[in-house]
Amino acid sequence: MTNSKHTPESDNKLAPPRDYSALRDMVVARWEDLPKRLTEVARYALDNPDEIAFGTAASIAAKANVQPSTLVRFSQSLGYQGFSDLQDVFRSRLRDQVIGYDQRLAKFGENADGKSRSTLILEGVTEAASTSLAALQSRTQPDQLDKALDILTPAETIYLVGLRRSFPATSYLAYVLGKLGIKSMLIDAVGGLAPEQASFITPQDAAITISFTPYASETVALTQQVRERGAKVVAITDSVFSPLTAQSDLWFELAEADFEGFRTLNATITLAMAIAVGIADRRKATAG
Repeated sequence: MTNSKHTPESDNKLAPPRDYSALRDMVVARWEDLPKRLTEVARYALDNPDEIAFGTAASIAAKANVQPSTLVRFSQSLGYQGFSDLQDVFRSRLRDQVIGYDQRLAKFGENADGKSRSTLILEGVTEAASTSLAALQSRTQPDQLDKALDILTPAETIYLVGLRRSFPATSYLAYVLGKLGIKSMLIDAVGGLAPEQASFITPQDAAITISFTPYASETVALTQQVRERGAKVVAITDSVFSPLTAQSDLWFELAEADFEGFRTLNATITLAMAIAVGIADRRKATAG
């Protein structure tokens, strides 16, 4: 009896995924086996799926800082006939989306119909917020929140880490958890004391850490400090390639849509509220 050896080439003999979710999982699983140049394409593709769906090979290669031939190599390494074959999977992702807010935002201002700029801005920001909420629902796995609550509910103290753009979400979490009678510690970094604030964490505690591109360096460092002290981490971030994913026990992928480059925290705060209420509900059920 002989053992068959697993190689990337043997994987390619299987039919490649035809849906985006399965494709994404496969890329993540093979990440460490890909040559460096192909990992650059993989990172760009998963962080910018709409660009892959709509762009040409030349325009995508330029934005990803690779040659068009590298896109073909990347596609074939995953078992696809070529880049257009891979691109069909990214386009199917858009066909599966019910609400096409991105397309509406792209046409902002084309049909103003006499509306003022301020009205158009309000409409654009509102639609971006709606897009973010729709993405939160579609990207969150059915059991993901339950797994997060398994980590957070038993914690003696929940530390909240998220600076710069993410700080409104962590400060709101501190407010809600306090109102619900759940002990938490907001790392606010006042006076430059963030490391000292995080130094009290123990293995009996847990942390919720939040950061988005370009990722606040202090948040990343504090998350590492939390892990080194033995506490479990639930992260909210925007990419599988975020520095928080490797440091967390469980993470949520959440990318806020933007309007003219401005992003709200609509979906982030909604998820934070769901987590806080979920912890309170679990604790009440246990106490009862």
